Amino acid sequence: MTSFKGRTAVITGAASGFGLECSRIAAREGMNVVMADVQHDALALSADEVRAIGAEVLPLHVDVSQPDEVEALGTATRERFGVPHFVFNNAGVGSGGLIWEHSLKDWQWVLGVNLWGVVHGVRVFTPMMLEAAAADPSYQGHIVNTASMAGLLNPPNMGVYNVSKHAVVSLSETLYQDLSLVTEQVHAHVLCPYFVPTGIHASHRNRPEAMKDAAARPTRSQLIAQAMSDKAVTSGRVTAAEVAGNVFAAMRSNSFYIYSHPKALAAVQTRLEDIMQVRNPTDPFADKPELGVQLRQALRGA
Repeated sequence: MTSFKGRTAVITGAASGFGLECSRIAAREGMNVVMADVQHDALALSADEVRAIGAEVLPLHVDVSQPDEVEALGTATRERFGVPHFVFNNAGVGSGGLIWEHSLKDWQWVLGVNLWGVVHGVRVFTPMMLEAAAADPSYQGHIVNTASMAGLLNPPNMGVYNVSKHAVVSLSETLYQDLSLVTEQVHAHVLCPYFVPTGIHASHRNRPEAMKDAAARPTRSQLIAQAMSDKAVTSGRVTAAEVAGNVFAAMRSNSFYIYSHPKALAAVQTRLEDIMQVRNPTDPFADKPELGVQLRQALRGA
């Protein structure tokens, strides 16, 4: 898709980070923008900003982990603007700690947003887009799913997050292949960012009460993971606006994989070589052993 003017974007997690930046670009490109987010106040402010750029905006409070809410998002989009041309399944949350220390509710919350949110978006919007493609030879659609470099690697002390993002990469690659069997007009992409200042490190602020363990206190590993995430995310030099620009460039060139830090692919290559050579997983701190020493000492209480 080379021209976005007059077309429609549906963006989840639209009140901040990649979602907000893509909403801004969509508005500047002349698109109608459906902005979905779970945070009422931030969504209202962001929608006003995007509207001021000149776009027609439909802001909707949506918890993407809930199938009925994503279905309602699809219905509202179609009623207001018709079938969308760009669907950005982007809403996500972060959580860290040793993998066996995640509670059931931790798993339910992270997988509910990061994985099931994408599942619901694909389930709701793909048939709609295929229907539009069948009816109009000029229709072009793009589905972009936000995963992470953690969907291509397995950083330690980030278990539940890694699992959710690996699943999104698998889902997206399969979607790409499945779409290629039935159409040339609807395309899939996966966004795999590294550490970018987006606010995901503070995603617990939007964790529903039903997904909290009232009596549980964070474990040592979870506190360490939170501190590391805070530092890594807030110190990132690549901006969310730059990544959003990469998303639109990928749609223009029909590129499937979208990265924020291409140099991080060296670690992906090492992981794939581990698999192909049937060798044990490489130490993730091989290039910076002092970090591995610090983390091991912290986890062991030294």
